[in-house]
Amino acid sequence: MIIGTDHIGMAVSDLEAGIKLYRDTLGLDFGGIEEVEGQRVRVAFFRAGDTRIELLESTDEDGPIARHIASRGEGIHHIAFLVRDIDEALLFLSKKGMRLIDRDPVEGAHGMRVAFLHPKSTSGVLIEICQKPDC
Repeated sequence: MIIGTDHIGMAVSDLEAGIKLYRDTLGLDFGGIEEVEGQRVRVAFFRAGDTRIELLESTDEDGPIARHIASRGEGIHHIAFLVRDIDEALLFLSKKGMRLIDRDPVEGAHGMRVAFLHPKSTSGVLIEICQKPDC
């Protein structure tokens, strides 16, 4: 079902400061910024070998990233796994007892279809399942 790790999402309060850290200090390849209105975030993309890093800055003081930072601080927010068929994956995971935050996929960055699994059913890790638009 899972065909690879797509990215690691990092919650940040200041996207520009995060870009300077990951691009200028750590030397990662910067891939640009995208706003995902449905998720209420601005996302900066970086490539680290075969893995992508996404910095997530809230565009809404009541958005999920803002709430995450208020309760847990900045840092790792989620890990995203790539699947070929997200609808099939969500059905499978639901049957296995996983608690789904998103029963139906929503649009994420890069036009991907995404859904999140609740950390209470994944040993405390917020997991995103994603499907590329060309699948």
